[in-house]
Amino acid sequence: MDDRVSIALLAADEVVAVVPELADVLLDGVADGASIGFLADLDLDRARTWWHGAVGSPGTLTWVARLDGRVVGVVQLKLVTYPNGRHRADVAKLLVHRRARGLGLSRALMAALESEARRRGRWLLLLDTETGSLAEQLYEKWGWQRLGVLADHAAVPDGELRPTTFFSKRLLSGPPPS
Repeated sequence: MDDRVSIALLAADEVVAVVPELADVLLDGVADGASIGFLADLDLDRARTWWHGAVGSPGTLTWVARLDGRVVGVVQLKLVTYPNGRHRADVAKLLVHRRARGLGLSRALMAALESEARRRGRWLLLLDTETGSLAEQLYEKWGWQRLGVLADHAAVPDGELRPTTFFSKRLLSGPPPS
């Protein structure tokens, strides 16, 4: 990976400082048409407000990718807190700004996330993405197992409903721990 790139788990005291950059990454994803939970009318203030709540949520870990010190990518791991689900977690908001694509940031963010999930005993990961998207192809390439497709699950920024593909990934090679 490029020497100008770093991947780091955000600490609580860093959130306020990086929210403007995270908002820029989110707005870029929406402008690019990504189905990431927001419609085209998302503005800077709402993007910043959303990140303030999303990064500080209990049980949510957030990694950022920096290029030359500026945040250009992000991914989140949402730990399941129910007693019957402490072996699993959800992956959310894997985003890389268009100006930083092609540098391996998505893969590096996911590698950091998977490593920490293993460390925390979270060996079953789940995620969803827009069917037919580049992200869908990447997850398959990275060993994620396609669970199925649900038609009309989520809207892209212009409001059109699109199908969503659901994936899982087991981080263990053998049987689960008892």
